[in-house]
Amino acid sequence: MTDESRLRELICTLAKSLFDRGLTHGSTGNISARTADGGLLVSPTGSSFGRLDPARLSRFDAAGQHLSGDQPTKEMPLHTAFYDTRSQAGAVVHLHSCHAVAWSLMPDVDEDDFLPPLTPYAVMQLGRVKLLPFFRPGDPAMGEAVRGLAGKRSAVMLANHGPVVAGKDVEAACNAIEELEANARLAVLTCGCRPRLLNKAQVGDIVTHFNVEWDA
Repeated sequence: MTDESRLRELICTLAKSLFDRGLTHGSTGNISARTADGGLLVSPTGSSFGRLDPARLSRFDAAGQHLSGDQPTKEMPLHTAFYDTRSQAGAVVHLHSCHAVAWSLMPDVDEDDFLPPLTPYAVMQLGRVKLLPFFRPGDPAMGEAVRGLAGKRSAVMLANHGPVVAGKDVEAACNAIEELEANARLAVLTCGCRPRLLNKAQVGDIVTHFNVEWDA
Protein backbone atom coordinates (compact mmCIF):
# COMPACT_ATOMS: atom_id res chain seq x y z
CA MET A 1 0.00 0.00 0.00
CA THR A 2 1.39 3.42 -0.97
CA ASP A 3 1.60 6.36 1.42
CA GLU A 4 -1.25 8.04 -0.42
CA SER A 5 -3.39 4.91 -0.16
CA ARG A 6 -2.77 4.82 3.59
CA LEU A 7 -3.71 8.50 3.87
CA ARG A 8 -6.92 7.91 1.92
CA GLU A 9 -7.87 5.04 4.23
CA LEU A 10 -6.98 7.06 7.33
CA ILE A 11 -9.10 10.05 6.25
CA CYS A 12 -12.12 7.78 5.75
CA THR A 13 -11.55 5.87 8.99
CA LEU A 14 -11.31 9.04 11.08
CA ALA A 15 -14.28 10.63 9.33
CA LYS A 16 -16.43 7.56 10.02
CA SER A 17 -15.40 7.62 13.68
CA LEU A 18 -16.51 11.25 13.96
CA PHE A 19 -19.79 10.43 12.21
CA ASP A 20 -20.50 7.30 14.26
CA ARG A 21 -20.16 9.29 17.49
CA GLY A 22 -22.52 12.03 16.32
CA LEU A 23 -19.89 14.75 15.91
CA THR A 24 -21.30 15.53 12.48
CA HIS A 25 -24.38 14.20 10.75
CA GLY A 26 -26.00 13.51 7.40
CA SER A 27 -23.86 14.98 4.63
CA THR A 28 -22.39 17.72 6.83
CA GLY A 29 -18.71 18.35 7.47
CA ASN A 30 -15.64 18.16 5.28
CA ILE A 31 -12.04 17.08 5.68
CA SER A 32 -8.81 17.51 3.75
CA ALA A 33 -5.17 16.50 4.11
CA ARG A 34 -1.85 17.28 2.44
CA THR A 35 -0.26 14.59 0.32
CA ALA A 36 3.48 13.94 0.18
CA ASP A 37 3.79 15.85 -3.11
CA GLY A 38 2.11 18.97 -1.71
CA GLY A 39 -1.31 18.22 -3.15
CA LEU A 40 -4.57 17.65 -1.30
CA LEU A 41 -7.09 14.90 -0.69
CA VAL A 42 -10.53 16.36 0.04
CA SER A 43 -13.93 14.92 0.92
CA PRO A 44 -16.39 15.31 -1.98
CA THR A 45 -19.31 17.69 -1.99
CA GLY A 46 -22.52 16.25 -0.58
CA SER A 47 -20.76 13.26 0.93
CA SER A 48 -21.35 11.74 4.36
CA PHE A 49 -18.49 11.24 6.81
CA GLY A 50 -20.03 7.85 7.56
CA ARG A 51 -19.70 6.62 3.98
CA LEU A 52 -16.59 8.15 2.41
CA ASP A 53 -14.95 6.05 -0.31
CA PRO A 54 -11.12 6.30 -0.33
CA ALA A 55 -11.06 5.97 -4.12
CA ARG A 56 -13.53 8.84 -4.66
CA LEU A 57 -11.81 11.50 -2.56
CA SER A 58 -11.06 14.64 -4.56
CA ARG A 59 -7.37 14.80 -5.52
CA PHE A 60 -5.61 18.10 -6.13
CA ASP A 61 -2.04 18.75 -7.19
CA ALA A 62 0.29 21.23 -5.49
CA ALA A 63 -0.90 23.99 -7.85
CA GLY A 64 -4.53 23.52 -6.79
CA GLN A 65 -5.70 21.73 -9.94
CA HIS A 66 -8.36 19.06 -9.53
CA LEU A 67 -6.82 15.86 -10.87
CA SER A 68 -9.23 13.06 -10.02
CA GLY A 69 -12.05 11.88 -7.80
CA ASP A 70 -15.43 13.48 -7.21
CA GLN A 71 -16.01 17.21 -7.07
CA PRO A 72 -14.72 18.62 -3.76
CA THR A 73 -16.64 20.19 -0.92
CA LYS A 74 -18.04 23.65 -1.61
CA GLU A 75 -16.01 24.82 1.41
CA MET A 76 -12.71 24.60 -0.49
CA PRO A 77 -12.04 28.36 0.01
CA LEU A 78 -12.13 27.71 3.76
CA HIS A 79 -9.64 24.86 3.53
CA THR A 80 -7.24 26.61 1.15
CA ALA A 81 -7.25 29.71 3.36
CA PHE A 82 -5.80 27.67 6.22
CA TYR A 83 -3.21 25.97 4.01
CA ASP A 84 -2.17 29.26 2.43
CA THR A 85 -1.77 31.12 5.73
CA ARG A 86 -0.43 28.33 7.96
CA SER A 87 2.59 26.59 6.45
CA GLN A 88 2.50 23.97 9.20
CA ALA A 89 -1.06 22.87 8.36
CA GLY A 90 -1.21 19.29 7.13
CA ALA A 91 -4.97 18.80 7.46
CA VAL A 92 -8.20 20.74 7.96
CA VAL A 93 -11.45 19.42 9.46
CA HIS A 94 -14.84 21.13 9.56
CA LEU A 95 -17.77 19.68 11.52
CA HIS A 96 -21.33 20.66 12.42
CA SER A 97 -20.94 19.45 16.01
CA CYS A 98 -23.95 20.20 18.19
CA HIS A 99 -22.46 21.73 21.35
CA ALA A 100 -19.99 23.95 19.54
CA VAL A 101 -22.83 25.33 17.42
CA ALA A 102 -25.01 25.77 20.52
CA TRP A 103 -22.25 27.70 22.28
CA SER A 104 -21.84 29.96 19.24
CA LEU A 105 -25.47 31.03 19.69
CA MET A 106 -24.92 32.38 23.19
CA PRO A 107 -25.09 36.20 23.31
CA ASP A 108 -22.11 36.82 25.59
CA VAL A 109 -19.51 34.55 23.97
CA ASP A 110 -16.12 36.24 23.52
CA GLU A 111 -15.44 36.52 19.77
CA ASP A 112 -11.67 36.53 20.28
CA ASP A 113 -11.65 33.68 22.79
CA PHE A 114 -14.60 31.46 21.94
CA LEU A 115 -13.98 28.69 24.46
CA PRO A 116 -13.91 29.46 28.19
CA PRO A 117 -10.79 27.98 29.86
CA LEU A 118 -12.50 25.02 31.53
CA THR A 119 -9.78 22.40 30.93
CA PRO A 120 -6.10 22.54 29.99
CA TYR A 121 -6.57 20.35 26.93
CA ALA A 122 -8.48 22.85 24.83
CA VAL A 123 -5.73 25.39 25.55
CA MET A 124 -3.04 22.86 24.65
CA GLN A 125 -4.59 21.59 21.42
CA LEU A 126 -6.36 24.67 20.09
CA GLY A 127 -4.87 27.84 21.49
CA ARG A 128 -7.37 30.69 21.31
CA VAL A 129 -10.38 29.97 19.09
CA LYS A 130 -11.78 32.83 17.01
CA LEU A 131 -15.56 33.13 16.61
CA LEU A 132 -16.31 34.30 13.08
CA PRO A 133 -19.69 35.76 12.07
CA PHE A 134 -22.31 33.85 10.13
CA PHE A 135 -21.69 33.25 6.44
CA ARG A 136 -23.83 31.44 3.92
CA PRO A 137 -22.46 27.88 3.52
CA GLY A 138 -19.96 27.83 0.68
CA ASP A 139 -19.51 31.61 0.72
CA PRO A 140 -15.90 32.41 -0.30
CA ALA A 141 -16.03 35.20 2.29
CA MET A 142 -15.41 32.52 4.94
CA GLY A 143 -12.01 31.89 3.41
CA GLU A 144 -11.29 35.61 3.32
CA ALA A 145 -12.19 35.87 7.01
CA VAL A 146 -9.68 33.12 7.81
CA ARG A 147 -7.05 34.83 5.67
CA GLY A 148 -7.69 37.99 7.65
CA LEU A 149 -6.37 36.19 10.74
CA ALA A 150 -2.95 36.00 9.02
CA GLY A 151 -2.31 32.44 10.17
CA LYS A 152 -2.54 33.33 13.87
CA ARG A 153 -5.30 30.87 14.74
CA SER A 154 -5.41 27.13 14.15
CA ALA A 155 -9.12 26.94 14.97
CA VAL A 156 -12.16 29.05 14.22
CA MET A 157 -15.84 28.71 14.99
CA LEU A 158 -18.29 29.69 12.27
CA ALA A 159 -21.28 31.18 14.08
CA ASN A 160 -24.51 29.16 13.73
CA HIS A 161 -22.58 26.68 11.56
CA GLY A 162 -19.64 24.72 13.00
CA PRO A 163 -15.96 24.55 13.99
CA VAL A 164 -12.97 24.40 11.64
CA VAL A 165 -9.54 23.24 12.81
CA ALA A 166 -6.17 22.94 11.10
CA GLY A 167 -3.57 20.50 12.42
CA LYS A 168 -0.10 19.23 11.56
CA ASP A 169 -1.70 16.06 10.20
CA VAL A 170 -5.15 14.56 9.89
CA GLU A 171 -5.03 12.76 13.23
CA ALA A 172 -3.96 15.91 15.07
CA ALA A 173 -6.70 17.95 13.39
CA CYS A 174 -9.37 15.39 14.31
CA ASN A 175 -8.13 15.17 17.91
CA ALA A 176 -8.18 18.94 18.24
CA ILE A 177 -11.67 19.40 16.82
CA GLU A 178 -12.95 16.70 19.17
CA GLU A 179 -11.41 18.66 22.04
CA LEU A 180 -13.17 21.80 20.81
CA GLU A 181 -16.53 20.04 20.85
CA ALA A 182 -15.87 18.50 24.29
CA ASN A 183 -15.00 21.90 25.77
CA ALA A 184 -18.05 23.48 24.13
CA ARG A 185 -20.19 20.75 25.65
CA LEU A 186 -18.79 21.54 29.09
CA ALA A 187 -19.48 25.23 28.48
CA VAL A 188 -23.10 24.51 27.59
CA LEU A 189 -23.56 22.13 30.54
CA THR A 190 -22.16 24.64 33.03
CA CYS A 191 -23.72 27.76 31.51
CA GLY A 192 -25.26 29.85 34.28
CA CYS A 193 -23.63 27.76 37.01
CA ARG A 194 -20.61 30.02 37.59
CA PRO A 195 -18.01 27.27 36.99
CA ARG A 196 -14.44 27.68 38.25
CA LEU A 197 -12.39 28.60 35.19
CA LEU A 198 -8.66 28.27 34.83
CA ASN A 199 -7.20 31.61 35.84
CA LYS A 200 -4.80 33.68 33.73
CA ALA A 201 -1.76 32.37 35.59
CA GLN A 202 -2.80 28.76 35.04
CA VAL A 203 -3.49 29.35 31.35
CA GLY A 204 -0.16 31.16 31.00
CA ASP A 205 1.67 28.26 32.64
CA ILE A 206 0.05 25.78 30.22
CA VAL A 207 0.88 27.98 27.22
CA THR A 208 4.51 28.29 28.31
CA HIS A 209 5.05 24.68 29.42
CA PHE A 210 3.54 23.13 26.28
CA ASN A 211 4.77 25.85 23.89
CA VAL A 212 1.24 26.60 22.77
CA GLU A 213 0.72 28.98 19.88
CA TRP A 214 -1.21 31.71 21.69
CA ASP A 215 -2.38 34.81 19.86
CA ALA A 216 -2.89 37.44 22.55
